[in-house]
Formats: sequence, C-alpha cells, structure tokens
Amino acid sequence: MDLYRRLWRTSSVPFVFFLGFVLIFGTRVQAWSKEGHIMTCQIAQDLLEPEAAHAVRMLLPDYVDGNLSALCVWPDQIRHWYKYRWTSSLHFIDTPDETCNFDYIRDCHDPHGKKNMCVAGAIQNFTTQLSHYREGTSDRRYNMTEALLFLSHFMGDIHQPMHVGFTSDAGGNSIELRWFRHKSNLHHVWDREIILTAAKDFYGKDMSLLQQDIEGNFTDGIWHDDVASWKDCNDIFTCVNKWAVESINIACKWGYKGVESGVTLDDDYFNSRLPIVMKRIAQGGVRLAMILNWVFGEPVEDTIAAT
Repeated sequence: MDLYRRLWRTSSVPFVFFLGFVLIFGTRVQAWSKEGHIMTCQIAQDLLEPEAAHAVRMLLPDYVDGNLSALCVWPDQIRHWYKYRWTSSLHFIDTPDETCNFDYIRDCHDPHGKKNMCVAGAIQNFTTQLSHYREGTSDRRYNMTEALLFLSHFMGDIHQPMHVGFTSDAGGNSIELRWFRHKSNLHHVWDREIILTAAKDFYGKDMSLLQQDIEGNFTDGIWHDDVASWKDCNDIFTCVNKWAVESINIACKWGYKGVESGVTLDDDYFNSRLPIVMKRIAQGGVRLAMILNWVFGEPVEDTIAAT
C-alpha cells in the first residue's frame, strides 16, 4: 500500500475549512445514495464502544457535533477534484463479465494497472492508517480525519452489490431502463431508486423510520441470529474479500438477473430486492462499527477478530 502513503499526506490546508468548502461547492456523483451512506454510518455510530465514539468525535470537525453520518457522502463530493482524482477508482471493483466471482489480485487495480486501487484495497489501507491513531496526534504521516471519512464511505460502497459489478457495463451504469415511470439505469436503481421508493411508499419519506426498521431487524428481528456471522473474519484482508464476494454474488443473482437495457422494472423487482438492500445497509453499518471499535479500542493484535 506504499502508493497510498505517498499520496495521502496530511494537507497543509486546515481540514475543517477545506471540508466546509467542499460541502458547499462539491459535485454530486453516483454511489450508494446519500441516504444509504447516512444510514450505514448512523447504524455504525450507534454501535460504537465508548473509546471509539470518543475518537470519532475528536476526529470530526466541530460543526458536525460528533455526527459521523453528516460527512459520509464527502468522498463522493470530492472524487473528481484534481487533488482527489486518484481516489475515483477506490469506490468500486470491476469484475470480468459473467464470471460472478471476485479475485483480489485479478480485480483490485485502477484502469492504469496500479495495484490495490479498488474499494477492497481502500478499506484495508484506511483501516491500517486509523490503527496508528493510538500513537497520538503528533503522528502526521496520515490525515486521520480524512481516513475516517473514506473508510466509513467505502464500507457503504463495498456493500452496494453493483459496486462490485461487471466491467463492460460499469456496474450497471450503462444498462439504461425505466424505474416504474421514469428513466434510470441499473446501477442507480440499487444506489438510490429502491431506497427512495421504499421511503415514499412505506415511511412517508421519513428516512429515520426506514433506518429504525433496518436496526430493528438485526437487534431483535429477522437478522438477529445472523449478526455474529456478519462479523466472522480473522483479519482485514479476509474481511474485505468476503464482503466483495457477497456483493458480486448478489449482483449476479439479484441485480443483473432478468435485466437488460430498455426494460421497465416495477413492483416485482422492487419487492424482491428491497430486503436485500436493507440487509446490505445493515451489514455495512455493523461491520463499520466492528472496524472502528477495533482501531480505536484497546491495543490488540493487528487483526480484526470475530466478535
């Protein structure tokens, strides 16, 4: 990961000022929708242990009052800025068409062939950077605030199945279709359409109610018995590979299946895919909390143990 170390120095511009500027003038790009990222980060924050919660608050700028979810869209807002253009390929993984599997060596690189430049590599790198937080604020090798925001965002991206999609269609971006009555594409359906349709049809457009249902499903609901398996991994490399494999498997079985350019997707697709989207948001949040509790908690071996 030496490439990241060279590129990812602490900025000479105060981070709080720069981030505030980005939030006002940043451009919007496609990813898990802002709603999906906000829910992922809020779920994680609700699961933080005291040491991790304190560290997160200390790293965030004062004006968000410790609210991690307020800044989880930031990496999308700056990915095409010149300074951060190198991060663009970190939001996704392109896999060979129709193979329906993920191989880190084969798939984790940018269009120019630079290794480790994908969302799986990014999560590994920023987890490693944040693990140095215990060394104290005098350690200026990394910008810990930016590392926190990138890790939090990328944990959402790797759990969005179409972010681990096929190369030729850019994860469904070039598959144009209709979502009920309006134009969209397959990637955007999974990024945002399913979430917004659920919020509108079932929750009166109140995203907090949708989030409450997602949390209820894993605290004492239908996913409760599965949560331990969500955190079953021995080290960060094993973890990110597992999560990427989950996403490409879902993309093949549920994302691409029965879909081609020009089709109209409506109730059948929505009703069968909504539970998957909700579960992936939950898994992203639970696993983000797992990582943050590890890197900001008491010193342990440099692995993420199953909890």
